[in-house]
Formats: sequence, structure tokens, C-alpha cells
Amino acid sequence: MTDAPEPSPSPSPRSDGPVSDTFHVFDTTLRDGAQREGINLTVADKLTIARHLDDFGVGFIEGGWPGANPRDTEFFQRARTEIDFRHAQLVAFGATRKAGVRVEDDPQVAGLLESQAPVITLVAKSHVGHVELALRTTPEENLAMVRDTVAYLRSQGRRVFLDCEHFFDGYALNPAYAKQVVRTASEAGADVVVLCDTNGGMLPAQVTAVVRTVLADTGARLGIHAQDDTGCAVANTLAAVDAGATHVQCTANGYGERVGNSNLFPVVAALELKYGRRVLPEGKLAETTRISHAVAEVVNLTPSTHQPYVGVSAFAHKAGLHASAIKVDPDLYQHIDPALVGNSMRMLVSDMAGRASIELKGKELGIDLGDDRELVGRVVERVKERELAGYTYEAADASFELLLRAEVEGRRPSYFQVESWRAIVEDRPDGTHANEATVKLWAKGERIVTTAEGNGPVNALDRALRVGLERIYPQLAHIELVDYKVRILEGAQGTGSITRVLVSTSDGQAEWSTVGVAENVIAASWQALDDAYAYGLLRAGVEPQE
Repeated sequence: MTDAPEPSPSPSPRSDGPVSDTFHVFDTTLRDGAQREGINLTVADKLTIARHLDDFGVGFIEGGWPGANPRDTEFFQRARTEIDFRHAQLVAFGATRKAGVRVEDDPQVAGLLESQAPVITLVAKSHVGHVELALRTTPEENLAMVRDTVAYLRSQGRRVFLDCEHFFDGYALNPAYAKQVVRTASEAGADVVVLCDTNGGMLPAQVTAVVRTVLADTGARLGIHAQDDTGCAVANTLAAVDAGATHVQCTANGYGERVGNSNLFPVVAALELKYGRRVLPEGKLAETTRISHAVAEVVNLTPSTHQPYVGVSAFAHKAGLHASAIKVDPDLYQHIDPALVGNSMRMLVSDMAGRASIELKGKELGIDLGDDRELVGRVVERVKERELAGYTYEAADASFELLLRAEVEGRRPSYFQVESWRAIVEDRPDGTHANEATVKLWAKGERIVTTAEGNGPVNALDRALRVGLERIYPQLAHIELVDYKVRILEGAQGTGSITRVLVSTSDGQAEWSTVGVAENVIAASWQALDDAYAYGLLRAGVEPQE
């Protein structure tokens, strides 16, 4: 047996040939990933995700269990005509024949064939305890079920993979029987036998030892399916590759039952960038971040900001010491170039920031600070002073840019001057509420007074400000508030504690965040809204007022 190559100590360019059948990236987001709590995919959702995964370049997309439910059956029917797969093969999932039933007579096996999927993954028991207690049959009949079903589907022109459910736990209980299931499936014609850590309890060293032994003793082509219950699913997947597995089963963003499955994106990135193994078509690795976020949008889950490789914080730097080194060479604090996976480096500005952080952030924002050490020092002190008061600029880039421009240009970009504002909440005897706001401001020499109602005092203020400004600045018609967060900062003042508000705003092309801090939640909200509209106008290219 030849072991897999050791991981490279640092990223290296891929030098092997085009993607081939020698190594499989197998995605099961639509089947196993859909078992995550909170995910409920429609057929349209599944079709959309399948297109994204095919565009990413995975080799196999497991679409579900046709015949088990109407949704999966419909998905296979529609996928045949609605998706022109360019890179992936569609896979149908199902079980071996039932105990005591001829494979030709088993309706769920017939459903697999009716799906017309070119590849079929069968799940089989490899844990003798599950055979006897869950299937209520004998170990010998279980082997016959595996043999008969694999051979029958092969005779019908289908490629077959076999998932050995609970393999590692079964191997610990009875290694001889677990290996016999692998051997039986391989001899019957299964192209790959997948060792499944169904309970997710394994650790990398254990996976390496078991996979290496099973490979040597059976000669079968092996795959790995790892759940993440120990937080080791990605590591376990790579450990199996080290031991000789050539088929990895993953889900987008690690979605899956309980805490999830092995995450497709760090597995693929590690294989390509750390192992130097080509597993995606040329140029597709740079789509990693986009595909990750696109799938998250479809399943309606906020993308994890701290996910390896693709999270918005994956290459975000906050400490001043880090920033000083990055200013010299970004590779000093980054394990890869973020662009390789379609991500980008971000500098965070906080009270931990030093001069280098401010200089790099200014460069990122397109503001040249030159060699003015006094200016940079002034900005550093201003940030620390503001953060001590409760502001947070690492989460509010737009507010930081306005602060930076105020220091660099001598004044904050100004588009309107507020004379006064007020918000009223009226409690009525019938239990209903009324929220009304009035804003008085000056813009381009004109005094504007507007009143608006909303579903809360902040919403009413937002509407009043927008109504007052849109006639002067029609660019605001495309700007809308998309998120609003309130946090009570530490203190002993109870309801009089300092409040921090973060507002996220979008113009349909990009999002930006602003921050406000005050003892009054409405006043804090007003600060954040003021910054949000000022930044939106700045971004739209509107010249500030003199």
C-alpha cells in the first residue's frame, strides 16, 4: 500500500493534471446536509443548490432518496431536464434490499432505478449490533443484502457506492465483520466503499489507523464520511485521505444532523492548497467563498463569519502587532493568499489598533495617510477614546471611514445639518401603539421639516429623515436599512446604562455598518442613522456641502 502524500508545510501551486476519477469530491448537502435543524428545502431550493455545487466543480451531488418522499422524487424528475450538469454526476441515495425480499421485488430499489440517476449510493449496516437489533436479521443475511443489491444495480448499468453506516463503531465491536461488509460490497461491484463515522465520535489518529488497516486487509477503494460531533470532521476526513481514502463526502458549510458534517470548503481548500491535489476544475477554487455564501442564502442561514477560508473574518486582522507585520508582508500572518479562495484581507480598527492598523485600513479605504505620523497618531488616540466610550469600529467600517475623513480633511463629510429631532410613542387605551417622529434639518440652504410614522420610534425616525432628504438627494431612494442591533454595555445603571446600536444599510450593491452610542437607545440609533445616510451619499459620489 502507498500512503497519501504528506501535507505541504506551506501552500504550493497545483501541478497535477486535470480532475479525474482517481479522487472524488462527493457532496451530500441536499441529502445529509438537509437534515440540519432549521433547514427545510423546497424542490426549487434543491435545484438551485445543485446548480451552485455543479458550478463549483464537485464530482458528485447526492440529491436525496427518490421514492422515500415526494419532494426527492420530484427533484430527480426535474433535475434531469432542468439542470445541464457540466461537472457533477447526480447521485440517488437508498438502502440495500430488505431482509427476506428479492432485490428485483423491492420497491425502494425500483425507485432508485426510476430516478435515472447514473450513480447510486446504498447505505448498509456494518455494525453487527445494528444488523441484529435495527434490521432484525442475521449477519449472513445482511451480507447477502449488500451483495445482491450492489450486483443487481450494476447489472442495470448503474455505478454504485456503498456507505457503511456506523462503520468505525462497528469496527471497534467486531472488526472482522465490519471488514467483511467492505469486502462483500467491493467484490459485488461497488466502485467505492465509504467508511462512515455516523455518530461523529472518532479522532484523527483513530481514523488513520482504521482506514489504513481496512485498506490493506480488503483492497477495496475506500471513502470517508465524517460527522462533526467531536469538532474533528474536517480533520478526520483529511486523516482518512492520509491513510489512502480517495473519496470524501462533505456538505456545504458543514450543514448536517446534530452539529453537522465535514465541511466541503475547508476540505477542498486543504486538498488543493496544502496537499497540492487537483480536485476541482481549473479556476474553480477562487469561487469557494461565493459558492459558500450563495448556498447559505438559499438555506436562509446567515453565513458563519468565522468559517475557515470563506468567513468574512477568516483573513481579518485586529491586533496592532499583526498589522505591523502585515504591513511588511501579509504572508507573515496569513496561511494563504485570501484571493485563492475568493476572499479578501480586512483590517479591523479597534482600541487594540496601532499605527500600522490605521495606515493599512486607510489604504484599504482608498485614503492616503502619507507619512504624517502625527495624523496617524491622532486617529489612533481618537479611536481608543471612542471605543472606551462604547463605540466599536471593527463592526462599523462606515462610521470609521467618516471619522478618518474628518481627521484627514479637517471636517466630517457633511450633507445636511440637523436642527432637531424627536420621536413620540403613544400608548392608546385599546392596546395599540402609535410611533411618530419629526425631523428638522437644513440641506443645500433649505430648511426641511418632516413628520412620519413607523412601526417603532427608530423606524419612524428613519422614515422622517428619508422623506426629508430624498427630494434633495434622490440617490437615497436606493438605500434601505437591512439590520439593526442593540446592545446594553456593561454598567450598573440599569435602564440608564449606555446603549450601543449597530445599523446595517444597503444600496442594493453593497452593505455598510454604522454605530451610535448614548444613554438613550433612540439617540444612539439616530447617530447610527446619521452616519448611515452620510456614508451612503458619500458612496454614491455626491459632493459634500461646504
